[in-house]
Amino acid sequence: MTDWRHIRTARMRLDVAVEGDVDDLHAIHADPATWTHLPSGRHTSREQAAAMVSADREQWARHGLGYWSARTIEGGPVIGRGGCAVPAHLPWWNLYYRLSPTVHGRGLASELARAAIAAAHDVEPARPVLAYLLEHNVSSRRTAEKVGLSLVWRGPDRGNPDASAVRLVFTDREPDAALRAAIETQCGIPGES
Repeated sequence: MTDWRHIRTARMRLDVAVEGDVDDLHAIHADPATWTHLPSGRHTSREQAAAMVSADREQWARHGLGYWSARTIEGGPVIGRGGCAVPAHLPWWNLYYRLSPTVHGRGLASELARAAIAAAHDVEPARPVLAYLLEHNVSSRRTAEKVGLSLVWRGPDRGNPDASAVRLVFTDREPDAALRAAIETQCGIPGES
């Protein structure tokens, strides 16, 4: 198994988040332009970013994989966060990608997502990779499709302040009965989209 804590893609450095990333991560997650598809997800305090970094460390220690801080290959400030992590008590990897609006439209989310899926398949290939997203988030849907995920569930996004919101679930494999049941039970939980 590869050590996935620090990797390079063609255009990015992906590293386990450290305390020094908190301010950059907070700036990205507090930016309303980052949350146009789920305004209620916007961070309102720096402590939320600090909690993400702490949770990421625990995820890496427990599962050998988690979310990375992303920078351009040249370095500099954090431009995003993403990777695969295991949600509490669920049987899958959650694929997550959130990049600063300053780098949108460059294909970096797909690049990050491909690396995350490769890592998940290396670390625990039997665990499926899922991506949750809101139906009106067309760019996120395109990213999921570009990296080979298929739509397996569509339904109301329970708990979303927008009662008309529709949640989509994509996965890297055809779900068996157990996975389908878990998705149907959990998919309406608001989360990272």
